[in-house]
Amino acid sequence: MNKVKKRIATTTADTVSRRSFIEKLSVGTIGAACLPNIVSGFDKRLLIREFGAKVEPESIHYKSVTALAQMIRTKEVSAVEVVKAYIDRIDAVNYQLNAVVMECFDRALDEAKRADQALARGNSTGVLHGVPLTIKDSFMTEGVVSTGGTIGKMNFVPDADATVVARVRQQGGILLGKTNTPEFTLIGAVLGVNSTNNIIYGISKNPYDLDKTTSGSSGGAGAIVAAGGAAFDIGTDWGGSVRGPSGTNGIAGIKPTSARLPRTGHIVDYGGLFDAWQQPGPMARFVKDLDLLTPLMAGPDFKDAAVVPMPWPDYKQVDIAGLRVAFFAENGVARTDPATRDTVQKAAKWMQEVSVSVTEDCPRDLLVELGTIRRDLIIGDGWQWLKRATERAGSKTYGASLRQRLSEQGEEISTARYTRLLEMQDANRSKMLQWFSDYDVLLCPVTNSPAGDINSGFSESSRYMDNPGESYTKPFNTCGWPGAVVRCGQSAEGLPIGVQVVAQPWREDVALAVASYLEQKSGGWKMPPI
Repeated sequence: MNKVKKRIATTTADTVSRRSFIEKLSVGTIGAACLPNIVSGFDKRLLIREFGAKVEPESIHYKSVTALAQMIRTKEVSAVEVVKAYIDRIDAVNYQLNAVVMECFDRALDEAKRADQALARGNSTGVLHGVPLTIKDSFMTEGVVSTGGTIGKMNFVPDADATVVARVRQQGGILLGKTNTPEFTLIGAVLGVNSTNNIIYGISKNPYDLDKTTSGSSGGAGAIVAAGGAAFDIGTDWGGSVRGPSGTNGIAGIKPTSARLPRTGHIVDYGGLFDAWQQPGPMARFVKDLDLLTPLMAGPDFKDAAVVPMPWPDYKQVDIAGLRVAFFAENGVARTDPATRDTVQKAAKWMQEVSVSVTEDCPRDLLVELGTIRRDLIIGDGWQWLKRATERAGSKTYGASLRQRLSEQGEEISTARYTRLLEMQDANRSKMLQWFSDYDVLLCPVTNSPAGDINSGFSESSRYMDNPGESYTKPFNTCGWPGAVVRCGQSAEGLPIGVQVVAQPWREDVALAVASYLEQKSGGWKMPPI
């Protein structure tokens, strides 16, 4: 196996450097009482909580989910005031972004009023009492049009929420509206770059530059959360659809381990080969909110048969000093721009300041093999799986990318070849696990570049959903591993650049602990100019 591997050793000089680093960090970020436990060396545990909390923005539009919930709970602000503020923000920015494509503002205000009345009686609906949110338009939402970006569903009003939506609403979250997604969420690379665009609502735009893409397929979610129009959103990730838009829009997001969260009520529902690659996941401005939100949505619903009832570990208990860290700034598959490479290398240096082992290592051959297998499985039945999806939705008019695929005859491979591909996929997953057994966490790009131009034209590489830029995310869908994203830098033009933090299966706590540390170092989300 062709591997690029470089060990960054820990030395006595490194320890001195770390001590200097800790002393600098202590101003405003680490309490003085914590310093003795850190500077005494790596015989002590270094917990993420010792780095303190990221400073909360003053504007209510940019507060964390955690802070908003606390403010409402303590009656520092009412749910009605918060919901009105977020509605006003959507009204102010959405005509430029085209991120929120269906609103339910009147219902939201009514729910906020009832939330305040309940709190006045001493009753709370849950940890999200009064917190405003949006939801990706691929999820069913009771009483609110849910299209999945396809014509056949453009007037579909569900009578029940998707499981993950129901669970956050049961905890007191208040739905403001639906956010844009490509058709069936799977047709994101309509243009030369991954985008969020469909035949019903058109294209969503990036709040840091309106001529740039939001990525996809949870692009509307990423844009409106970044711009302060929702405290959080719930996306889905089949090949990078939570992580890509989180990185492109400069927010935090996580794809949990498959299958921690139910897919029930999603337009591409549970069941079938390809849905094993998919997981819902929260998108918010702050890493700590991912830890708050994910366990609220997790666990069996006795409909999605794949969901595993795994406990949710506490990321604040992760000893980041003891983590074995791998990183690569380029995978040899996608041509990756210098700013993205530099950002990942900077994140690796930050980890070197606190971790005993940081190694540059990329399983390039395994990634190429896995990507080839995935592509051949997608097109191997001549697009019959995609045709069935359009039939279930009642769609007969399609967007450009879907029309391109369905117009092809699609060469079907033999059953023997298809079953062989499935065996190869499982064998590769095993080899990837063996490679990862040397490490606790991996840092790498989310995409190969910051947000690209919206009007860059049709890309031949998008025909098979084989966008090279997604080669950084797709392997971890196929493997089922958890991956978080946090903003760690920006391009010369001011476009956000995220870093992907991948952990071993069921170790979201490790991914979030490292993401939280990187958020402290980089500053994380930054207010867009819109």
